[in-house]
Amino acid sequence: MALMEQDIQVLKNKPLFGKVALVTGSSRGIGADIAKELAGQGATVIINFVSNAEKAQQVAEEIRGFNPNVHLVQGNVSNREDIDRIYEEVREKFDKVDILVNNAGITRDSRFVKMTAEQWEEVIQTNLSSIFYMTKKFLPEMIEQNYGRVVNISSIIGQAGGFGQTNYSAAKAGMIGFTKSLAQETAKNNVTINCVCPGYIFTEMVAAVPEKVQEKIIAKIPMGRFGKTEEIAKAVRFLVVDGDYITGQCINVNGGMYM
Repeated sequence: MALMEQDIQVLKNKPLFGKVALVTGSSRGIGADIAKELAGQGATVIINFVSNAEKAQQVAEEIRGFNPNVHLVQGNVSNREDIDRIYEEVREKFDKVDILVNNAGITRDSRFVKMTAEQWEEVIQTNLSSIFYMTKKFLPEMIEQNYGRVVNISSIIGQAGGFGQTNYSAAKAGMIGFTKSLAQETAKNNVTINCVCPGYIFTEMVAAVPEKVQEKIIAKIPMGRFGKTEEIAKAVRFLVVDGDYITGQCINVNGGMYM
């Protein structure tokens, strides 16, 4: 259904109207809600997906119900050739990217003694190396225009560790170090670099965990429940919309599980 003129006018009054936001891994879960949240603030949103075009299209259609400015780009951010293609496709359609949310991530859990080199490399490449290559592509234009917002989605596991997750923990901890260092380089250019560190969020992955295991996890969370994907999206929105003087920080959204 086409938006009415008054709906378009409301959109133009939103704080991110005229800004272009690229969210990696945004066809589902946390990434999808981040895309929706930023679109709700008026941004033109680029949804990135790897293989599930149907899911990505569903997210795009939902966004188009209140913001027509949405674009889909396929590509695996663990693959440098795909990243080059993503960049070219985005630059062909838009003259800039103002907001980059590095959200794409995978898990390949295993006790360290049984972890394969492939499990290690796949997680490091997707969760950590991708933020280097994606940010490397889009950061120069942010610096040139003297405005940019980069938000990296890390994890409580990168702060506190996790059994059977040395690969995931190393990657997510690396994201935090990356954020703190790069923030020092770009602050003078009005480009902020921040992290959001989710705790245990109720995603498809958590939903698949046996109920008894879920209960044990919840027992360790002071707020007594799993987080919601939209609560991560709200933290990202805050950093992008209102975080003008915030850079190099990790915003913990974990119900008090890690402080």
